[in-house]
Amino acid sequence: MNLYEGETAVAVSPIFLSTNHNFLCTFVLNMIDQATIDRILDAAQIVDVVSDFVTLRKRGVNYVGLCPFHNEKTPSFSVSPSKGVCKCFSCGKGGNAVHFIMEHEQLSYYEALKWLAKKYNIEIKERELTKEEKQNQSLRESLFLVNQFAAEYFQDILYNNIDGQSIGMTYFRQRGFRDDIIKKFQLGFSTEAKDALAKTAIQKGYKQELLLKTGLCYMKDDGTIRDRFWGRVIFPVHNIAGKVVAFGGRVLNAATKNVQMKYVNSPESEIYHKSKELYGIYFAKQSIIRQDRCFLVEGYTDVISMHQSGIENVVASSGTALTSDQIRLIHRFTNNITVLYDGDGAGIKASIRGIDMLLEEGMNIKVCLLPDGDDPDSFARKHNATEYQAYINNNEVDFIRFKTNLLMDEAGKDPIKRAELISSIVKSISVIPDSIVRSVYIKECSQLLKMDEKVLVDATAKLIEQAVENKEKEEERKKQREEYNKRQQAIAQSEEAQTANSNDDNVNAAVSSDYPPSSPDAGSIPPQEYIPADTPQADTYSSYIPTQGNEGKVFYIQEESLVKMIIRYGEKVVCYVEDEDGNEQPVTVTEYIASNLREDDIQFHNPIHRKILKEAEENIHNDNFVSERFFLSSPDPEISKTAADMSSDRYQLSNYHSKGQKIITDEERLYELVPRLLLDFKISILKEEMKHTLQALNDPAIASNPEKCAEIMTHFRDLTETQNMILKDAGDRTTSLY
Repeated sequence: MNLYEGETAVAVSPIFLSTNHNFLCTFVLNMIDQATIDRILDAAQIVDVVSDFVTLRKRGVNYVGLCPFHNEKTPSFSVSPSKGVCKCFSCGKGGNAVHFIMEHEQLSYYEALKWLAKKYNIEIKERELTKEEKQNQSLRESLFLVNQFAAEYFQDILYNNIDGQSIGMTYFRQRGFRDDIIKKFQLGFSTEAKDALAKTAIQKGYKQELLLKTGLCYMKDDGTIRDRFWGRVIFPVHNIAGKVVAFGGRVLNAATKNVQMKYVNSPESEIYHKSKELYGIYFAKQSIIRQDRCFLVEGYTDVISMHQSGIENVVASSGTALTSDQIRLIHRFTNNITVLYDGDGAGIKASIRGIDMLLEEGMNIKVCLLPDGDDPDSFARKHNATEYQAYINNNEVDFIRFKTNLLMDEAGKDPIKRAELISSIVKSISVIPDSIVRSVYIKECSQLLKMDEKVLVDATAKLIEQAVENKEKEEERKKQREEYNKRQQAIAQSEEAQTANSNDDNVNAAVSSDYPPSSPDAGSIPPQEYIPADTPQADTYSSYIPTQGNEGKVFYIQEESLVKMIIRYGEKVVCYVEDEDGNEQPVTVTEYIASNLREDDIQFHNPIHRKILKEAEENIHNDNFVSERFFLSSPDPEISKTAADMSSDRYQLSNYHSKGQKIITDEERLYELVPRLLLDFKISILKEEMKHTLQALNDPAIASNPEKCAEIMTHFRDLTETQNMILKDAGDRTTSLY
């Protein structure tokens, strides 16, 4: 993409429009046709895609690794090559290759497909989006494009501007950076003109609003905008996918007049959160995986110099204390980390808290002090990769031993300081999750500190117990906050519904929306709103069962089982029926479930499940329709995510043994499994609906309204009649549920 094509429209590039010299930046974003989507999905091997971001190890027929979406110490993220899906069985996130990229890179469905197409060199055939679809494109994509423009602008100034060559390039070469390294890290320069970037960007068609949102510029009190990085050499910050999310700018000696800060960094934005980024992670991730070790340094130049010396598995915390998000970023690729400190040891104690966090994450941590007078940057400029690695291997020490020796030297013979030292060491040991590793450290520290091992064991156990108690209290407080927020939301929804229905003469709509369930089991959430059937594409489902909080209910579990059958086997034949001419006609799983639910006027409770059944029924007779593939590649992220979850091997409905013989799969016994699941679901959801319908009568607002009471009683009688018919048809299932 050439960002300097002015007002020429280029596919998937900015189009720059001018009206009275006020430029508007829009984007030609096109929808990919289904044939191209199929090619992308066929090419995108899930293990290959996930391996770009997560270290995977083979376990049986699948692969496992640490989940990239939440904090964990033992792998629960499973990747199935045969199914083409991934799934974290702790936090629940996952899906196919598209969903993984969407979640990991925070991209839209369309953007994720483009990402995969680029990875596998697939040409994209597109149709132009409608005006409404263009307006729905995310702000994030716009900010990424503006940052990319800025990165190219700064590089252009460095290479093609007189000041860029004489000041910026001279500085980089004085630091010893080779031209290939300068190009690799996309280093740049900004002149001392305080609004040069802003003027160029606006002239090229980029909105002032986006320049401010990225932090490239800021607005002065008089309403004019000013470049943030004027008069500085530029260090772009890339996220794990290689996109520019922020910039760091270092002022040079020749431009220090009236400038107080040596470094200026981008502020937080929609695409940049400093606590979640590590400088150099994009360039280091593959090397970290190969070496199974990560070096942690402090600044930009430390990373760049070590890369130049041949050590690429290095990242920087950019002068900030380590955060849990940064640690998890490293932990995706390795368990082993070596922290490199300046030779004078300045700031070591201040960073110990961050290293304790590394221990808590289950990382294996070592510390290496460089010779006096050297930092990782200067030491790298004096040595090649072999010499650097040799020095580290000979001088790195385990963190617990390092911390113990450091504090012992400081404490000396002072008993108070020694007591504080012991408490600090024990605290570090207590956060280590592996009990065996804790035991080894306790034994070693008892020897170093010349203390009874039992004393350290007891002190560690006490801290662990206290930490568990604090965690439970925090979880309880979090749960209480969530419950309070739900109650407040339910009250607000109820008030809105009552206001909306005060002018509505439709009794059914009034009953459905006015009722605020009062029982604890109902979760204080009003029933789903009744929508007239003649509304275009309306979902006409109406129920007194609460909208949320049903995941553990019997009917909901059975509903999920039926949806799994639709996704996995929707196009399979479950039985045959005779037509008017006496010929046998096949009935698919989708048709059987849909017609049976319709016959008893019953619907799925979850709107996504209803949508899946509707789409399956609409497409069941299309040529080459395969339900699982159809839903996995759905452009609706909620549907495709649900399909991916329900396609996972972990969710196999049953493995049925017949008299000790071979395992009979679900597909082989659809004729018995689908009717049984369907019957169980209909009985369970009717039971749940009847219970909540009766609870509605206990609400004072409804009890005082004879018309609404009559309406609800009629609804209850209808439910009872339907239940009796189903139980009668079920044969031996005649026991009443009430």
